[in-house]
Amino acid sequence: MQLTVIIVSYNVKFYLEQCLYSILAACKNITTEIIVIDNASADRSLAYLQPKFPQVNFIKNEVNTGFAKANNKALLTAKGKYILYVNPDTILPEDILVNCISFLNDHNEAGAVGVKMLDGNGNFLPESKRSFPSVIASFFKLSGIAGLFPHSPVFNKYALGNLDENTVYEVEVLAGAFLISRKEILLALNGFDEDFFMYGEDIDLSYRIKKAGYRNYYLGNNVIVHFKGESTKNDSTYIKNFYEAMQIFVRKHYSRASSLLIEPAVHIAAFMAASLQKMNKIFAAGKKQLNKEFILAGDAEAVDSAAIILKHNGYLYKILTGEWEVIIHTLAEDSVAYNLVFCLNNTGYANCIQFIKNNKNRFGVYWHYKNAECILSGSNVTAIPQIYIHM
Repeated sequence: MQLTVIIVSYNVKFYLEQCLYSILAACKNITTEIIVIDNASADRSLAYLQPKFPQVNFIKNEVNTGFAKANNKALLTAKGKYILYVNPDTILPEDILVNCISFLNDHNEAGAVGVKMLDGNGNFLPESKRSFPSVIASFFKLSGIAGLFPHSPVFNKYALGNLDENTVYEVEVLAGAFLISRKEILLALNGFDEDFFMYGEDIDLSYRIKKAGYRNYYLGNNVIVHFKGESTKNDSTYIKNFYEAMQIFVRKHYSRASSLLIEPAVHIAAFMAASLQKMNKIFAAGKKQLNKEFILAGDAEAVDSAAIILKHNGYLYKILTGEWEVIIHTLAEDSVAYNLVFCLNNTGYANCIQFIKNNKNRFGVYWHYKNAECILSGSNVTAIPQIYIHM
């Protein structure tokens, strides 16, 4: 077995559905097993997904054990030479798994590999590549100062803002949203540290991989979509969880002096972040709204099932079908700000991802797989079920 894909899921059945379809397209030429650990979801995820994906091993936890424990549970049963940890709210292009495995085969010193991540509108997610946290770097990140100077090697050191996002680099920290490594390395390190419930476990694993003598590589020439970007987490709950994770990491790996310094620094940063968030909401309220008309672009059968959902909810739409290359070219030439629904059926993920990368924020981007019961919003983390459309 070449690859085991491990996904920890919690109440995101529609995003997980689209993720699984993209994974199946990406592993066609790779012997792969897919393990989904459901962390006690309340949205009937397994009842909905198991009939659609009989080839996937679904494991249900009776309680939410957190990200680290759930991943470790799957690791103990994994059969693949390589392990891919991937979040359920991601979309993968067809060639990415072959590319990552090929890179690992060619680089014996590589302990783990990560990739460039875009949010649903095509914006780069800075957590794709990071440095190990320090007190000052954490302060700049949480306060929002890093966002004001995104390319600064000083103010945005945590996200390595001075490194080109499209290039291959050795980095310190990779994101747990997409991280591929050798099973033998992960087992030797006992997987993720289960003291971390949310956030920080990928930083800790990256640290231990490097401490064991391996290198972590960021492949900026390989791109995925990750719907939950920083913009959706810049609130008091995220700040609290991030702060607690940083405390665990610093106490574990750094000196006591650094541990004592991080608390006041993060408290000040939290206040500054809250102020910036209020200002952003004020500016966002004045932004021009997108045209309410939809373009359904892609596979004809998938377009038909998406049209049923939109028609049921009273929305207008245009249809654009044919070869993906022609569709992408036509959309790129259109200057109207439509709401765009990518309608997929087994292929087309790489073309769609490349399009939103080249045309970020031009469209309200949505995703639909043939006969799925929803149209997924790429702008936020709310799924659009068949009987309701969230705008």
